[in-house]
Amino acid sequence: MAGIKNFEKAEVVTLKEQIDYQKGQVVSKTMAQNEHLSVTLFAFDKDEEISTHESNGDAMVLVLEGTGKFTVDGQEYLVHAGETLIMPAKKPHAVFGQEEFKMLLTVVFPSEKQLEKARG
Repeated sequence: MAGIKNFEKAEVVTLKEQIDYQKGQVVSKTMAQNEHLSVTLFAFDKDEEISTHESNGDAMVLVLEGTGKFTVDGQEYLVHAGETLIMPAKKPHAVFGQEEFKMLLTVVFPSEKQLEKARG
């Protein structure tokens, strides 16, 4: 299993300083990604978005700077710096930068055993 990438080890960092805004873009920086877990930093420019999609895993968002607008299964949430939102697996969700904001996204994917159990 691969560990954390794109970061120095044994060094104190401020996550929001590890990614920069870019005009007219959503910028991402992967920290870890495998079949069980995905950890990614994002910086959204104002009015940029990730359109509605679903994930096989539960997604936890920690807003690091600014405020993000999240729509989960038709319900809108404004999430401010320091706040967290859990987006359940298999529910449609979208992210919109009504202002510049940065977030840390952690997605936990179910194991094959968990998927088999869910199928019955």
